Amino acid sequence: MSDHASDFVLQAISFDTLEGWKDDDPSGLFEVMRCCRRQITEVKPYRTGSLGLSSEDLLPLLIAAEDFTPSSPASARGFFGTHCRPFLISRKDGNPGFVTAFYEPEIEVSETPDDVFRFPFYRRPDDLIDLDDGNRPAELDEAYAFGRRHDDGRIGAYPDRRAIDQGFLEGRGLEIAWAKSKVDVFFVHVQGAARLHYRDGHIGRITYAAKAGHVFSAIGKLLIERGEIDRAEISMQSIRSWLARNPERVDEVLWHNRSYIFFREAAVADPEAGPIAAAKVPLLAGRSLAVDRLIHTFGFPFFIRAESLTHLDDGRAFARLMLALDTGSAIVGPARGDIFTGSGDMAGERAGTVRNAADFAILIPNAAAGRFD
Repeated sequence: MSDHASDFVLQAISFDTLEGWKDDDPSGLFEVMRCCRRQITEVKPYRTGSLGLSSEDLLPLLIAAEDFTPSSPASARGFFGTHCRPFLISRKDGNPGFVTAFYEPEIEVSETPDDVFRFPFYRRPDDLIDLDDGNRPAELDEAYAFGRRHDDGRIGAYPDRRAIDQGFLEGRGLEIAWAKSKVDVFFVHVQGAARLHYRDGHIGRITYAAKAGHVFSAIGKLLIERGEIDRAEISMQSIRSWLARNPERVDEVLWHNRSYIFFREAAVADPEAGPIAAAKVPLLAGRSLAVDRLIHTFGFPFFIRAESLTHLDDGRAFARLMLALDTGSAIVGPARGDIFTGSGDMAGERAGTVRNAADFAILIPNAAAGRFD
């Protein structure tokens, strides 16, 4: 384990001690695992997180899953029991893990702007560049993964949400589509993907391409600190409601989050399939997890149990095996996850109130597990 992962420990446990494991049905994961194998072997391996688990460590599990078809929930669990060992992720500060949720919004849009459809989704600009330790200016914090290359070759910070909202990118032909609501556009930025319903009836899809580089700042936290929304009441729904009641303050609050997201258009080959996110495979509702990719590696299974999260499973505590398939600016830490709840308004209702303590266990393929005993 590298120094970057020194704020937590992995504790070897048995499947018998995973509360909720015996009631889970992870049968739906096998098709997604086959997609992950194709991505790793035919395109490129996933980046290795600081925990030190690589795509090569994952491949034996994916290869075994290739020709396995579970005949029952018990046989699906038995597959993972045979090929993996579970390790509880324990933070050294003693705090529990934490889960939120995300979804794919469905947004009415137009291919051309007018008095109603005025707020654009932008493609990645050509002056936005990836930053690393070799080209990042000294005045930019190492958190900046993107910056702006000026015409004279200088590199600096990219303009933020306020500057872009005020017209910085206008006239460059970067617009994918226009929405009716600036707030809708903002929340698509937070989710990182959306289905676009065009006026002629066809459906498109956008997914994350890049960001301006500024650190994500949660507007919910801002509204709590200002006393506008009680901490116990904070949710996507309560934030949207506050913004609707205070239209004259929308810009000020949204601009607090300087982070700005750029998108790319994605094919809608299967309307039933979830969006293709950071791991380059379709997300499966209820089984896909966004993690901190600086620590964790995409494709690995995690068993998440959240005792207080009950509305996703008809009153039962959330306890599911999931695959790490995405990441996000706000998903930071070893036991921090974002659960994908699906597409559309109902999925948004389910996602918007998820803010729960949770236990995280990572399942490590047998050949690699010995490194963590």
